[in-house]
Amino acid sequence: MYTTLISVEQLQALEHSGQPYMVFDCSFDLVQPDAGEQQYRAAHIPGAVYAHLNDNLSALHGSAAESGGRHPLPLMEAFATWLSSVGFSNDMQAVVYDRNGVNYAGRLWWMLKWAGHAAVAVLDGGLQAWQAASGAVNTGTEPSKFTTNFVPAQSLAALVATETVADNLGRPTQTIIDARATPRFKGEVEPLDPVAGHIPGALNRPFSQNLGPDGKFKPAAQLRAEFEALLGNRDPASVVHHCGSGVSANPNLIAMEIAGLGTTGLYAGSWSDWCSDPSRPVAKG
Repeated sequence: MYTTLISVEQLQALEHSGQPYMVFDCSFDLVQPDAGEQQYRAAHIPGAVYAHLNDNLSALHGSAAESGGRHPLPLMEAFATWLSSVGFSNDMQAVVYDRNGVNYAGRLWWMLKWAGHAAVAVLDGGLQAWQAASGAVNTGTEPSKFTTNFVPAQSLAALVATETVADNLGRPTQTIIDARATPRFKGEVEPLDPVAGHIPGALNRPFSQNLGPDGKFKPAAQLRAEFEALLGNRDPASVVHHCGSGVSANPNLIAMEIAGLGTTGLYAGSWSDWCSDPSRPVAKG
């Protein structure tokens, strides 16, 4: 069972193992929401199911949600229904990838953990690594799969609510790590949300810092050293990750798990939820 990362070679071995598995392509573009699916149709790992951030991994269009923000989490029941509709079952190994440095694949990785599914791993290096290793690709769409009955189990992830973040602000029991680019964190620019800045006391680690020049996660020891340097004397178990809308925070969460620093929390509403209430404090710089 793969629970954090899976290499191209391991995925190729999995294909021939007889073990049930499913691959998900999570490629996306915030500015052009249809671009990811177009990229999927142009080239994807054979058999991969396309997971659309807005339509499948978020509760948009007035749907009931588990969190706030620009990409609110869908209700667990809705997520389970979608997994069942694409043929994913509880006995399967899930492999998730994108073309975007784990920015979007990390969301599905976390959501499956949230649904109690341990066997989910990120394809290290994404589609680029697959193609660099001469992995086959399909075009167009894939045949529909038989509907299954995915049943959520006890959650393996920690979902943190806005009220919890606010109540613990400034306390040593909570360490907030913000995954946005540093200019956004500092409040120098804000291309997506109505307010610029960050949650007071938050630490900044842009999610792209988890990857090396080859697009793969840095070695576990290096990730551990970098997070320990960022945290100082703060307890890794106190960490709550966030970003703009609860999506790009997940590579930091995955990196801490790879580093052996345990399971940490996700504030899924993130900055877009926090700054929606003018009474909440905002820091800059």
